[in-house]
Amino acid sequence: MDKFRMIFQFFQSNQESFMNGICGIMALASTQMYSAFDFNCPCLPHYNLAYGLGILLVPPFILFLLGFVLNNNISMLAEEWRRPQGQRGKDPAVLRYMFCSMAQRAMIAPVVWVSVTLLDGKCITCAFCTSVPVESLGNASHLRLSQGEIQRVLARIPCKEIYNGQQLIDNEVAVRYLRCISQALGWCFVLLMTTLAFLVRSLRPCFSQAAFLKSRYWSHYIDMERKLFDETCAEHARSFAKVCIQQFFEGMSTDLVAARCHLSRKAPADAGEAAEKLLGITDQGTMNMALKSWHRCKPPLDLHPPALPTGNGWAGEGQPPPHPSAPRRETAAYYSWV
Repeated sequence: MDKFRMIFQFFQSNQESFMNGICGIMALASTQMYSAFDFNCPCLPHYNLAYGLGILLVPPFILFLLGFVLNNNISMLAEEWRRPQGQRGKDPAVLRYMFCSMAQRAMIAPVVWVSVTLLDGKCITCAFCTSVPVESLGNASHLRLSQGEIQRVLARIPCKEIYNGQQLIDNEVAVRYLRCISQALGWCFVLLMTTLAFLVRSLRPCFSQAAFLKSRYWSHYIDMERKLFDETCAEHARSFAKVCIQQFFEGMSTDLVAARCHLSRKAPADAGEAAEKLLGITDQGTMNMALKSWHRCKPPLDLHPPALPTGNGWAGEGQPPPHPSAPRRETAAYYSWV
């Protein structure tokens, strides 16, 4: 149990590393899901395109939403976005920074799925098999077929066991043609995503370094404030439950103490410490009011620090110098015994 507790505390203190690990696991899981997926193209003219594009696009969308669901900061972002204004303003730049950070991690698994799917080529072969240029790759004049019959024959290209259009176009030629296009699109997609990630991660802080640092600082502050608030609430709930249980058993033992010749009862040593941790909130109504006040009107971010010396050049600039303190007067009293 101690090892699991240490691992859990490590994940809590290193949430960014934990979320990166979750994104990596989801990326590996997406590749395993694709490998285990039984791809069965319907081989029908009106269904191949929908099936191929559905396999290419629907699972990435599900993985993208799952990346947001597994991120603990999504509830914090929604809470910060929907909370009342109160005494603390809401900075849209901080909210955008938090959303972009979560979106970047959530996009890892979908990008891996799309890349693997395009490099494999089955989806593109199924979706666009009816668009194979028969005039340049096959023999369109060999058989006098209508356009609808040609489409039905070409739709069976992904299904080798039922394909019967070898005289129109060779199955291996069509499959290689479509797979070549799919792999080219896959490598272009990988290059595009890699370049985009480089630009976002490397060049974004260079244009507005001050705004970037401000957004990152206050996003960390919101995360840390919520963690400390949850820890304080948990500690208060523990102390509240402890005092409540102690008062219950003390009330139940009143008759027993009276029947045993009024034996002296000693208060627990930690009862006073638990009562101090309640911070003056000792009933349910007051606690509910405090929680409601925290949601509706969070305290302003102004701690009123003491004036700092002006020798460093940034604190106390433009303020009048403090008035010198008045000299102290010493009074002596003499008493005579005469």
